[in-house]
Amino acid sequence: MNFGRVNPAQTLDAQGITGLGEVHYNLIEPALVEAAVKRGEGRLGRGGAFLCSTGAFTGRSPKDKFVVRTPSVEDTIWWENNAPMDPAAFDRLHADMLEHMKGRTYFVQDLFAGADPELRLDVRMVTELAWHGLFIRHMLRRPERAELDSFVPDWTVINCPSFKADPARHGCRTDTVIVLNFERKLILIANTEYAGENKKSVFTLLNYILPGKGVMAMHCSANHALGDTDDAAVFFGLSGTGKTTLSADPSRTLIGDDEHGWSDRGTFNFEGGCYAKTINLSAEAEPEIYATTSKFATVVENMVYDEETLELDFNDDSLTANTRCAYPLDYISNASESGLGGHPKNVIMLTCDAFGVLPPIARLTPAQAMYHFLSGFTSKVAGTERGVTEPQPTFSTCFGAPFMPRRPEVYGKLLQEKIAKHGATCWLVNTGWTGGAYGTGKRMPIKATRALLTAALDGSLSGVQFRRDPNFGFEVPVELHGVDAKLLDPRSTWADPAAYDQQAKKLVEMFANNFAQYVPFIDADVKAAAIG
Repeated sequence: MNFGRVNPAQTLDAQGITGLGEVHYNLIEPALVEAAVKRGEGRLGRGGAFLCSTGAFTGRSPKDKFVVRTPSVEDTIWWENNAPMDPAAFDRLHADMLEHMKGRTYFVQDLFAGADPELRLDVRMVTELAWHGLFIRHMLRRPERAELDSFVPDWTVINCPSFKADPARHGCRTDTVIVLNFERKLILIANTEYAGENKKSVFTLLNYILPGKGVMAMHCSANHALGDTDDAAVFFGLSGTGKTTLSADPSRTLIGDDEHGWSDRGTFNFEGGCYAKTINLSAEAEPEIYATTSKFATVVENMVYDEETLELDFNDDSLTANTRCAYPLDYISNASESGLGGHPKNVIMLTCDAFGVLPPIARLTPAQAMYHFLSGFTSKVAGTERGVTEPQPTFSTCFGAPFMPRRPEVYGKLLQEKIAKHGATCWLVNTGWTGGAYGTGKRMPIKATRALLTAALDGSLSGVQFRRDPNFGFEVPVELHGVDAKLLDPRSTWADPAAYDQQAKKLVEMFANNFAQYVPFIDADVKAAAIG
């Protein structure tokens, strides 16, 4: 039996997905919450939030992600970073998954990926779990009900957590798999309940398609000045660096918190919601995000709560440090309805430096910006990926290597061209450690980070005195009213300045060694911006 609104010519049966049990098309939030609770997938929390656990998988499984090696993408995929799958193995996986699905209940959401109508993809999500349908309904953009009558999916994603892949038969690494097939316009996800795989698979897809159209695909949050869409800013960064927190600025309009494009018309959100980390979240520091955790239909993932009162424990990481909540953008009071902004006036690159070497903010030349963009230095924070239990310094090119199907230079060149054309000012912001490395120092005070960012975005920071950093060559402000001047000179925050010098030398060498792989592909000015 089929339930819900759908284009009659685009049912799953019409797509060759037959023999299923009940199929629920495009249920809205109350119906999805009701179904998820009834099916025992989780429980209703305070304010009507949906509380759930993702089981053994509390983070992404990047080593289990594949791209099918077909002729159309053979020469354009970054194969050193994207594991290939043989087309025949994919066909077996697809057939076996469809056979496994027969007789079972599924939930279908027909959604838009991208706020720009000229560039969006029409994506069909087929999920085994009702709450996955709720999650992706928050995360992508919802068509008007009338638009569903003519909706034709460009791509289909099938997520089946109860299906276990067979590495020998399906050409994968384990019984968990996430695989994109650009020829068949299909994404298959198996044996993981972690909802983030749904949104990141679509992000990876857009990261391949959009650069082919001259559009920069970015792992970033974005906002613009109140009442001025042309005063936009983007915040690059991996999970845990502060994209969601720092872009949710009450003095600016939020465009989105994670995934955006930069086209000839400006900035646009890929999504329709936010997926925020909740570990140590507080009402004082982040009141609007905190408030979403008790709003109707917000998905609260892997948080510990009191069984009687349903009160959430924001400090308990016993299930995972990667506790999350997913909610629609309109749960944030100053969120953009359109998801559109102008060309960024400021480009901010967020890094979480576990070495305690980098300053809280630095101004970059365009060439230095390319250097740091291609380097993508940060620290993986606990829980974001399986097996990460404490901050691990890493280089993730373009601040999002796990989601980049093309070579880094493709994205770097696009960004370089757009910065040059539109005259954006570039900044490197460290939200990591100060006064010592992880384990000795402490996290950068968020109050100081916000003050420095506010000054950067309103232009007042450009008027202060800067010094040249001896290690990386970028410009660092000497002082800013309201910010402890010692923070702006990381060496002075260390009890042992000689130990800082040694740590800085180590980090400089790490940057140089990592960047050597890009030297054959980059312009002379970017090479000159390499550390020296």
